[in-house]
Amino acid sequence: MPLVAPSLLSANFLELQKDCDLLNRSEADWFHLDVMDGRFVPNISFGPMLISFFRKATQKTCDVHLMIEEPGRYVEAFQQAGADIITIHVEACKHLHRNIQQLKTLGVKAGVALNPHTSVHAIGDIIREIDLVCLMSVNPGFGGQQFIPHTLYKIRELKELINSSGSKALIEIDGGVTLENAPAIVKAGADVLVAGNTVFKAADPLATIAQLKKTGAA
Repeated sequence: MPLVAPSLLSANFLELQKDCDLLNRSEADWFHLDVMDGRFVPNISFGPMLISFFRKATQKTCDVHLMIEEPGRYVEAFQQAGADIITIHVEACKHLHRNIQQLKTLGVKAGVALNPHTSVHAIGDIIREIDLVCLMSVNPGFGGQQFIPHTLYKIRELKELINSSGSKALIEIDGGVTLENAPAIVKAGADVLVAGNTVFKAADPLATIAQLKKTGAA
């Protein structure tokens, strides 16, 4: 069964405590927290201060996705705010190996994200160094987009790279995940499902999370 990581970007920001309590009661494994700077992506979300509030609101893993330029300047602040996993974009890093080592030194799990146009082979040389690969299955910046079908091919390609290299990295899929396409995503090799609108716009978010969690179960 996959790990389920609801994206708080789709939560009701006027009732964040209520939505955090809902996730704490649910079968969700992680809180997925999207940080956007208005430069790397055409949207602005939140920074370390709000991450620290999420950290206080849950004992679950805080999975922080940095969609920002120059992530090396800010990762320590996010680690201090309580991030358990910090994912940086390969497209935003001139010296990706150095950035990964920085994350390891801070004691957080290191993730690398790939935009839809970026080949999985861009991380072939560092795949053994990281804990998570986040494949963007939409163009990053906004929730509610449609899943890009080519992502299924990329998942299979990435899984082959991970297996052949001996890497322990998990494959996370972020963008357009629904109850309908989740089985195909998990079958292709995904380990973690990020779901925003699918969870928070559902009539019964708890049941939706439970159903996502059961994806692929015999």
